[in-house]
Amino acid sequence: MRLSGIDAPEKRQPFGERSKRAMSDLVYMKEADLDCRKTDRYGRSVCRVMVAPRSAPNGPRTLDAGLAMVTVGMAWWYRAYSKDQTSQERGQYEFAQIEAKAKHVGLWRDAEPVPPWEWRRALREH
Repeated sequence: MRLSGIDAPEKRQPFGERSKRAMSDLVYMKEADLDCRKTDRYGRSVCRVMVAPRSAPNGPRTLDAGLAMVTVGMAWWYRAYSKDQTSQERGQYEFAQIEAKAKHVGLWRDAEPVPPWEWRRALREH
């Protein structure tokens, strides 16, 4: 499964391990609601993952894990696939990324963070 709307740093990329831990902190061992709207070219479901927020762990599943990752600077909004999002989701994700970048949180602490899709392309070209 892949999360809709985001692309996180690869494991060997700067912030890769921190991004993985951040996602784990959000969703590990939690019940989640999945909104799977498509399947990628590898046959994986591409889903929006909703969990209960930490502030109300037994409450409704209102926290969008992908949006939370963008908000804390642990993933990029995957603009290339934004057409798969609703207009409201696109607006939320774009705003979250602009804010994270302006605040220099997470991967935005790097002077020139390399998006994962560019990092993967560079690996293929070598």
